Amino acid sequence: MFEAKQKRKFKMPTSFTTIIILTALVAVMTFLVPAGQYEYADGMPVAGTYQTVPSNPQGLWDILHAPVAGFKGAIDIVLFVLVLGGCLGILFETRAIDAALSKVVEKLKGREKILIPIVMSICSIGGTTYGMAEETIAFYPILIPVLLAAGYDVVTGVMVVFLGAGVGIIGGITNPFSVGIGSNLAGISLGDGIITRVILYLACLTFAIFFVMRYAEKVRKDPTKSIVYDIRDITNAPFQKNANNDTPEFTKKRKQAISIFGLMFVIMILAIIPWGSKFNVHIFENLHTAIMGIPVLGSILGHMVPLGEWFFTEMTMLFLFGSVLIGRMYGYNEKKIVDLFVFGAKDILSVALILGVAKGLSIVMTDGLIIDTILHQGEVLLSNITGVIFPAIAYILYIPMSMLIPSSSGLQTATIPILAPLGDFLNVGREFVVMACQAGAETMNFISPTQAVLIGALTLANIPYERWLKHIMPFFIGIIVITCAVLTLGCAFL
Repeated sequence: MFEAKQKRKFKMPTSFTTIIILTALVAVMTFLVPAGQYEYADGMPVAGTYQTVPSNPQGLWDILHAPVAGFKGAIDIVLFVLVLGGCLGILFETRAIDAALSKVVEKLKGREKILIPIVMSICSIGGTTYGMAEETIAFYPILIPVLLAAGYDVVTGVMVVFLGAGVGIIGGITNPFSVGIGSNLAGISLGDGIITRVILYLACLTFAIFFVMRYAEKVRKDPTKSIVYDIRDITNAPFQKNANNDTPEFTKKRKQAISIFGLMFVIMILAIIPWGSKFNVHIFENLHTAIMGIPVLGSILGHMVPLGEWFFTEMTMLFLFGSVLIGRMYGYNEKKIVDLFVFGAKDILSVALILGVAKGLSIVMTDGLIIDTILHQGEVLLSNITGVIFPAIAYILYIPMSMLIPSSSGLQTATIPILAPLGDFLNVGREFVVMACQAGAETMNFISPTQAVLIGALTLANIPYERWLKHIMPFFIGIIVITCAVLTLGCAFL
């Protein structure tokens, strides 16, 4: 008898492999696509100035060289990502975030209906500030037992945490892994478009809270309305068993740790908004001048950069200092701080690596002199399109593209160098392309079967993926409508 051969299931390649394949394909295109160049003014291509130039095909050596050159071109954001990862490594070891959430859950016991919007807002703040995703897995065992006891189901618990963090990422106000990387690649300040991002964040969060509370109340009134009612014994069992597990106490040290971390983000937000150039507010420049003019103190402080003019170098310094401050305040010795910092940086190393690899793709296009040719074709195609709808179109395109490149950082790095200049031809601010990318990548994550955080949460709660997909589809469509509306109105009026 012949042993039946098992059919191998197709698996999507990793982001690294996908981008390297795309880099090789782009190199092939440099042999086929006519080379061309625009004239540039202030870093933006001038419409109508495109002309063909002698070709410069990229070979095997150039393909291998591209990721290395990519790291050189993205070194500032790579260092920032690694330092932020190190800072998060120290913060997570303190369990300050877990303890804070546990305290909120404990305080609102008996008022679980209010608990839903509060916890969703907390999770969304984590998403909008630093892209909280994988770390939310620790929240489910804390929150779901309380919601079960109040008459809700495990689906409610998963939605509270997962959707809360997700809508925060869609409207990422300071998320360095999406808007930070995208802004850097687009050549704009992290503060550009911040008002529109705040509006998008609040609109998506409001819709998410409404969607979850509507379902939760329906289940509380009639448990048979739960999408997992027939398998509730399976879904509820792990959380009933772990309901009495010890949770970290919200001690004074943990309060201090989370306060310092929050303060760093407040400082970062104040520091990245171009107060003087955009809003004609010069208070921070004047304060900086006054402080630096104080004898001795000015010399001791050194060559400080005023708030409103910070970029990745200054933000990296902030989180490096904050890492040491959190560690020392919590009582860790020097070796412990360094070990935790290195572990945190190692945990996020894949994000830093994908930046260099993806940057290499645009280097091949640039050196091969075809990026302007692609832009020229885009200019021709977009000539009859109204500029205000371009961000919404880009957002729709990014949703399926994120399946091809699941890493939001890799997606930004591979595509922003093309799409951002296309917006220039339509007088659309590059910040709207950055928002379209960050929102498109996360929108797909709400339903993607390859999204590790989603599948991890569903597995933890024993929720079948097909039931989740059917249940969450109205929310998925609603987020698309809201995001398209905010991007279009923002582009028209802001």
